Amino acid sequence: MSGMNIAECRVPQDGRINITIADKEYDLRVSCLPTIHGEKFVIRILDKSAFSYSRSELGFNENENLLVDRILSHPYGIVLLTGPTGSGKTTTLYSFLKELNKSNVNIVTVEDPVEYTMVGINQTQVNVKANMTFANALRSILRQDPNIIMIGEIRDEETAQIAIRSAITGHVVLSTLHTNDAPSALVRLVDMGVPDYLVADALVGVIAQRLVKKLCPVCKKKVKATIDETKILGCKGPVEIYKPQGCQYCNNTGYKGRIAVHEIMYVNENMKLILSKEKSVDKIKISAEQNGMVPLLSACKELVLKGQTSIQEMMSLDDE
Repeated sequence: MSGMNIAECRVPQDGRINITIADKEYDLRVSCLPTIHGEKFVIRILDKSAFSYSRSELGFNENENLLVDRILSHPYGIVLLTGPTGSGKTTTLYSFLKELNKSNVNIVTVEDPVEYTMVGINQTQVNVKANMTFANALRSILRQDPNIIMIGEIRDEETAQIAIRSAITGHVVLSTLHTNDAPSALVRLVDMGVPDYLVADALVGVIAQRLVKKLCPVCKKKVKATIDETKILGCKGPVEIYKPQGCQYCNNTGYKGRIAVHEIMYVNENMKLILSKEKSVDKIKISAEQNGMVPLLSACKELVLKGQTSIQEMMSLDDE
């Protein structure tokens, strides 16, 4: 069904299935890996029918929305989303595209593969066999006179170079990168071979993102935080937090759904100066926090104190 070779069981394979269940179209991404005990399969389920997530549904609060508005209002430049695989970067990118999608704006995307289909956006899929790589697709896209370009992922130096140069020449470029936090993205691009002055000129903002489990609204239990938990949260006096319990509604897990935690960095002149002179991630981080960036851990602490997630989930971010 997924177009894989069923006679081949010695090499990893990838495939996809388009399926309709109860008038809803789903895209199943199938991955197969040979192990010593046989083949292991993982299926990723994507709802293709409609993309309807708003920023508030994705976990952006009022202060974060102000920073995002400031970043997205730029007429040109590159905006990056960073985080590990499966942290919802592409979903957040699509929510931005949904906002920017207007009849007079030409939006072109290059993805591997196209995860959600959106009306009014030109979406292109990478095809390595046909030599349709991110870099080759980007060169063609620039001749399509786009206003906004979305690149699924910056994977190599060539893609990074073209993305940065596209941003400098008057395009808004949205893309993802694998870094642990927002300040590291600047140095990572330089490490990939892009000159620091080009990164400093092109980069508008970076959003680092993680997903944490949301406490079940039906069975979560309010408790007084222990002395250790109070220290972890950085609170001076006694504080009340919520802990997972487990019920029929959440399948006895204590959690229902997930929410994104964000670290939003708006790149200012001081950060650009640090990048061109020292390339110090620590100094860029200090400057970003002075400029209003809330670190991931601090953002997650707010969710714990609001009763949206547990302290265990917050500590799992710290382990990274």
